[in-house]
Amino acid sequence: MEVKVFHLPLLLTRPVRKMRKPAASSPQPKNFLVIRGFLLLLLSCIAAKLSLCFSNIPSSLLTLSLDGHLNFDEVQHVAKDFGNQYQLLPLAVLHPKTVTDIAITIKHIWQMGPHSELTVAARGHGHSLQGQAQAYRGVVVNMKCLQSPIMQVHGGKFPYVDVSAGDLWINILRESMRHGLAPKSWTDYLHLTVGGTLSNAGISGQAFRHGPQISNVHQLEVITGKGEVVKCSANQNEDLFHSVLGGLGQFGIITQARISLEPAPDKVKWIRMLYSDFDTFTRDQEHLISSENTFDYIEGFVIINRTGLLNNWRSSFSPQDPLQASHFKSDGRTLFCLEVAKYFNLGQTDTIIEEVERLLSPLNYISSTLFLSEVSYIDFLDRVHVSEVKLRSKGLWEVPHPWLNLLIPRSKVHRFAEEVFGNILKDTSNGPILIYPVNKSKWDNRTSVVIPEEDIFYLMAFLSSAVPSSTGPDSLDHILYQNKRILDFCESAHLGVKQYLPHYTRQEDWKAHFGPHWEAFVRRKSAYDPLRILAPGQRIFQKAVPFS
Repeated sequence: MEVKVFHLPLLLTRPVRKMRKPAASSPQPKNFLVIRGFLLLLLSCIAAKLSLCFSNIPSSLLTLSLDGHLNFDEVQHVAKDFGNQYQLLPLAVLHPKTVTDIAITIKHIWQMGPHSELTVAARGHGHSLQGQAQAYRGVVVNMKCLQSPIMQVHGGKFPYVDVSAGDLWINILRESMRHGLAPKSWTDYLHLTVGGTLSNAGISGQAFRHGPQISNVHQLEVITGKGEVVKCSANQNEDLFHSVLGGLGQFGIITQARISLEPAPDKVKWIRMLYSDFDTFTRDQEHLISSENTFDYIEGFVIINRTGLLNNWRSSFSPQDPLQASHFKSDGRTLFCLEVAKYFNLGQTDTIIEEVERLLSPLNYISSTLFLSEVSYIDFLDRVHVSEVKLRSKGLWEVPHPWLNLLIPRSKVHRFAEEVFGNILKDTSNGPILIYPVNKSKWDNRTSVVIPEEDIFYLMAFLSSAVPSSTGPDSLDHILYQNKRILDFCESAHLGVKQYLPHYTRQEDWKAHFGPHWEAFVRRKSAYDPLRILAPGQRIFQKAVPFS
């Protein structure tokens, strides 16, 4: 395949006419020498720029035989992500049509050896927060271009779906529901790629029961840092399988996945209620995730000094007691919202009301704040996209998102909340703050993801948005300062907190993050990506280029 290069100026691809020598009797224009000098200078600058540009492109990349193509010109769009904090320009973007395209490119860079500075990063929907899917002066793989395999749902006693790593979860949901099925575990936002979430974990309100998304994968196809295409599962190439799941892209690029499915419900009872006491709130959450017969989805969030909170809920929910709800005041208070959902089918409409009442009866929420809604299953799972559409329409989506996601041991979550919501964030927040517990027993300790040691731990997610032009409490600098205060407190108080979607810039911090798992992580890196080609944006390992 001929690689197209888009930055050749037309000026150098057209023949330059020879200028006729003027007749002896013709007067020489006074400015002729100036014009000629200017043109020669212009041509030499363009030639120098082209020479510099091509000198930075390994000539061998230009000769790779691919079904897709490498683009060396239009690379700016992959040098940004949802976090909007890092912008690192790659050398090229690979638009693969097949898995082989990715394997050829990685294998070629592997064969170039340690003297090459080239690295490779896989990019899905660009939802990374701190440049994790960027590759400075390297190659970024646009995984959404990958056209194989075609999504295929398989029924039977143990249903599953085979998907490309570049497929979005929302499309997997739509296709599987055509067969009356759906994946078991989700993220709150579905417009993410399979490869992206499986490289981290994939957590939402179903994780207490089914575990994260990485606990619901039967099989993977992976391209290692040597360019090898490997099928792996819990029974075949199992070390690579568990390495890649939650492996932050360090050991291979996921290209295909086999995802476990279950029967999909028709409808969802979606319920919210408020608490003023943190201990009561967490006690009820832990009761629900530990009960055998419980809700299908359990999350929560923190609300700080929100005016007219319950009135805002009325656009999507109905209060059980409208009169009591109208008298409730949320101003100046820190409140805790328990959000739950119960799935059901159309034939269960009568019994589901009694079931929900039974599940709510032992809970100790503020009675006037019980709000309920009934929506389709797909509308419930895709609920965050509604907010995205609204924010995009107002120009508020593509702003800096200095998110901080933490996994906190159950025994330390009260100390954490006391400091964070009592001192650091006592007046306001700059976005949603999620908080909900999960059961460690649903996580596979053979994967690469790092979690707290206790049987129950909490996800605490500070999903802040910064105002680019601000210098106040909603500015990027201020939010980053608050995040640092939170992290510094966790360290000084020895809470045993682990970052989810971790971000560190020093290897000693990564060592502390992985703790006793660091040596196994390094061993796996040496086995599957010994030249440290993959996922440089995570800043865990740096490609060692020897001096010539």
